[in-house]
Amino acid sequence: MKFTEKYPLAEIAALIDAKFVGDENFPVYGLNEIHVVTPGDIVFVDHPKYYDKALQSAATIVLINKEVECPEGKALLISDDPFRDFNKIIKHFSPFNPSHSSISPSATIGEGTILQPNVIVGNNVKIGDNCLIHSNVVLYDNTIIGNNVKIHAGSVLGADAFYYKKRESGFDQLISCGRVIIEDNVDIGALCTIDRGVTGDTTVGWGTKIDNQVHVGHDTIIGKKCLIASQTGIAGCVIIEDEVTLWGQVGTTSGITIGTKAVVMGQTGVTKSIAGGKSYFGTPIEESREKLKQLANIKKLPEIINKLKNYER
Repeated sequence: MKFTEKYPLAEIAALIDAKFVGDENFPVYGLNEIHVVTPGDIVFVDHPKYYDKALQSAATIVLINKEVECPEGKALLISDDPFRDFNKIIKHFSPFNPSHSSISPSATIGEGTILQPNVIVGNNVKIGDNCLIHSNVVLYDNTIIGNNVKIHAGSVLGADAFYYKKRESGFDQLISCGRVIIEDNVDIGALCTIDRGVTGDTTVGWGTKIDNQVHVGHDTIIGKKCLIASQTGIAGCVIIEDEVTLWGQVGTTSGITIGTKAVVMGQTGVTKSIAGGKSYFGTPIEESREKLKQLANIKKLPEIINKLKNYER
């Protein structure tokens, strides 16, 4: 998330009542998760395992729970609870703005676009030309829809990321302030859910077709001309490159890449990054030909065992 203007480090520190290390006028332009940070961003870190990654990232302001040496050209915000204070900054710069009508006055809707009854269009939503949005679709704030997009009934675009920190009192949610972006010529089936990015964008690329009851997690990027079949569950921060096919009930772990033109057969668990141009099957995932050979060999085990018994006699 980028702020609407530049803010000095000291002002951000005062907002969260934190100590700062660096020039009080050090420029702050926004905040982001570590995988999407750019210079001028705040990134937070609250576990020693990730200190070096955060300090060496592209972010130039690190919100951290330990006093450490500040890298050259960067600034620090020292907090006893960076997760809490990251949320404070989000709430300040991106407060929740309730809607008072089904279609927000701040939304823009292109020519030839049809909204069926009971569609909810949130604040600052942009919908392109010649789209068809069926009944009971919900487009949360800041969602962007391209041209010639079709969204079937009951789908929800822009709900919060599934991102929590466990505490003794329960779970604290990291507030989502990102967006969902749907490019041109995308079809989305009924009862799909596409979560917005935590601080960045969840994107569905040009010409991709999504079946019914598919879930897409936060900050995931789906490429062009992909096919995603029913009941597939895609975790957060996944990169799906162009022309990938995911058949029914595929599930993925987070933070992986599925290469261009990969085909993943139904009910496969994608537990790691996979190369493009190949077909995959099974859990744990393997190339489909190899997996099918293994299954065929398993069927031969009784015969092999009987032969061994006869040999021992």
